[in-house]
Amino acid sequence: MDEPLTDSSYLILLALLKPKHGYAIMKDISDITNERVSIGPASMYTILKKLLKSDLIALEQDDDRKKVYLITDLGINKLEEEVERRKLFYLAGERLLEEKRGSHS
Repeated sequence: MDEPLTDSSYLILLALLKPKHGYAIMKDISDITNERVSIGPASMYTILKKLLKSDLIALEQDDDRKKVYLITDLGINKLEEEVERRKLFYLAGERLLEEKRGSHS
């Protein structure tokens, strides 16, 4: 079984559904999460290297100053799997909490 994505990798892949450079990825993650999550540059570039190595993202453009990243087809497939996995966890948590609340009535 493939390793599940970390929250940071998941958010970076979501941000890269449209090509972006590093600063725009960080800004997008902050926007996507209503300012609740921020990923610093050091962490982000470490994760970007891992995602590149795994072929989940690719460099679309690499000039001297800005690297533009984009999710690959493999990355989209991984993201779709991850959304389903996270949905399963969410639904299980919601159902079990609802059952717990119902048992207190």
